[in-house]
Amino acid sequence: MQMQQNDFDVLIAGAGPTGATAALVLARGGVRVGVIERAAFPRFQIGESFIPFGAKLLEDLGLMDRLKDLPHMPKRGAEFAMGGTLKGQFYRFADAMVRDPYQAFNIGRAEFDKMVLDAAIEAGATTILPSTIREIGRLADDDVAVVTEKGKRFTARYLIDATGAATLVGRHLGIRRMLDNKHLRKVAYFEHFENVKRLEGDLEGTLTIAMCEEGWFWIIPLDKKTTSVGLVLEPEAAKRAGQPADRTLQWGIERCPIVRDRMLHATGPETNLVRGDFSYTCDPCAGPGYFLVGDAAFFLDPVFSTGVCLGMIGAVKTAEHLIDVIQRGKSIEKARRKYEQFVTGSTVWFKRLIELFYDHGFRELVLHGSGPFKVDRAVLTVLAGYVFPKPRFKVRWRFRLFEWMLSVHNKRRPLVPNRDHFSLFASDDESDENAVHGDVAVSTA
Repeated sequence: MQMQQNDFDVLIAGAGPTGATAALVLARGGVRVGVIERAAFPRFQIGESFIPFGAKLLEDLGLMDRLKDLPHMPKRGAEFAMGGTLKGQFYRFADAMVRDPYQAFNIGRAEFDKMVLDAAIEAGATTILPSTIREIGRLADDDVAVVTEKGKRFTARYLIDATGAATLVGRHLGIRRMLDNKHLRKVAYFEHFENVKRLEGDLEGTLTIAMCEEGWFWIIPLDKKTTSVGLVLEPEAAKRAGQPADRTLQWGIERCPIVRDRMLHATGPETNLVRGDFSYTCDPCAGPGYFLVGDAAFFLDPVFSTGVCLGMIGAVKTAEHLIDVIQRGKSIEKARRKYEQFVTGSTVWFKRLIELFYDHGFRELVLHGSGPFKVDRAVLTVLAGYVFPKPRFKVRWRFRLFEWMLSVHNKRRPLVPNRDHFSLFASDDESDENAVHGDVAVSTA
């Protein structure tokens, strides 16, 4: 009887693509779901590049036709380059080790996030926005109560935290901890521009990652006109640059030959937006009365564009577990255990790939473009997101072989030609020299 008095079966904090996906699946499953969100939609957000598995997920959710009606760019692969070059190594997602690879895409998050939330509302989800949860009064199985900043009280059987970096439940329970890996503590400087030079033909939507000792740049074509450009720096490097935070992107562009070349005729703001990408995790990611999904559970690094996909697939799994619990009387303890196993098993591959990215030897192997036993295609398959619930055996053993090859390469037994490190703090003359020699090395790899 008490359960019927709740406002909702499930209350979701956060209406981004993670929270909206959970709401969509729950509502379609006949669960009474409410979504509390502090922002009015549409709203600006970064995280505009999607991996191929994200396209598969949208198709499974029945949202691909909606996506096609929005301004976006097909993304057939990714380009990796050292910052001192003028051209990088291109990888096609079609070469991933899967039978029917999906095509990735780039899209402005304002349009994308609203699309997913609209679908959830149409399915029957209730939205409470703009509104912020001020207090969590009760947090237990079958007994959740929250209070908004306006004093409005809502009750539910379960709470899904999809608040991203705000980690509402993580902070409430004191389970949020920062990761101590220095490479996973970053600050991002970014903006949107027009007239940015792109790759030609069907490669126009290619994501470019330009690497330097202090971090990396992204260049993401969003539609026919707009390109997202960003610089991710370690805090120490940002401090050494000595620039105002809102001018740091321009400082970096001027010092990086490949990005400077692509931005030669670009138009856009002189200042940039800033966001701290400090990595953290919340453990456990599911407990009495709650599930943490997406960035509310953990945040690693934005380099491989995995955030939205991880959040959405985690939201689907959480929603499916809660449907089983609420509609079919399944065990909530078993649901939590399965969810935590899924989060651990699926994220370990992305985490390892991100850790490898900041190893210069890894960058040299990637820029070489090929390897024995198709190890390059195995790395590409993980990069494309085909790790759920875990990669196929043919991918796993090749990825492990790649890691062994990297260890050999780093022991001064080069398996591919060495490449000079590129620093944003090198002199202009040194940068220009690197650009000439580096371009030749990359284009002939």
